[in-house]
Amino acid sequence: MRFIKTLVINLFLIGVVVYVLVWLAAQVLSVYTRHGQSLTLPNLQGLNIEEAEKILQQKKLRYVITDTVFVDKLPKLGVAEQNPNANSKVKEDRIVYLSINSDASATVLMPNLINSSLRYAETVLTGMGLIVGNVSFKPDIAQNAILDQLWKGQSLQPGVKIPKGAAIDLVVGDGSGGALVSLPNLKGLSLLDATNVLQTSLLQLGTVVYEGPVKDSSRAVVQRQNPPFEEGATLSGGDFVDIYLSIP
Repeated sequence: MRFIKTLVINLFLIGVVVYVLVWLAAQVLSVYTRHGQSLTLPNLQGLNIEEAEKILQQKKLRYVITDTVFVDKLPKLGVAEQNPNANSKVKEDRIVYLSINSDASATVLMPNLINSSLRYAETVLTGMGLIVGNVSFKPDIAQNAILDQLWKGQSLQPGVKIPKGAAIDLVVGDGSGGALVSLPNLKGLSLLDATNVLQTSLLQLGTVVYEGPVKDSSRAVVQRQNPPFEEGATLSGGDFVDIYLSIP
């Protein structure tokens, strides 16, 4: 009898010990995993990395920068991407992976546009994040073919590094090949009309000189030109014509 009583007491004590151990393990596991406790991850995109860091610290979250990218519309060192995404449910001490915008300007290699068509050149420049700048025409047998590519007034060799977003000027053949064209009579025309007539005639506007007092240039008209107009006079396509304007 005494043996049975002792056995029962021992089994009871073992059961109590096991229960206590299980309960303690459950409490420790609950604290470790923060069971039932989560927070909403804020949207960090567009924020400077220092701003994002402060927000994450307040939320008791950690971060790791995994990549550096270049995005034109983002500030330098701004958050470009985050993982997990904004509004995700996460627990404290979670690592948030960030991609940030580079603090250096992106560059591209200048392509070779020489002898390509104007349309092709425009497509290539736009696709590379460059801007089509001033397009000027020059007498050449190859119509709409690129004769020169320039940046800041200087010819640009293929393969040279230039900033993304740079404006590239293009010199394009007009197809005239230097053929002779008729010299138009510009007398009495406004500056705008004279310019349009010259372009239509495959000629270029040269020096513009205002003679006498001109308070309103829009009222000034061409009084003479150089070379002077003569019936049957011709010039080579692409030549310059100077004009002299005054108020009638």
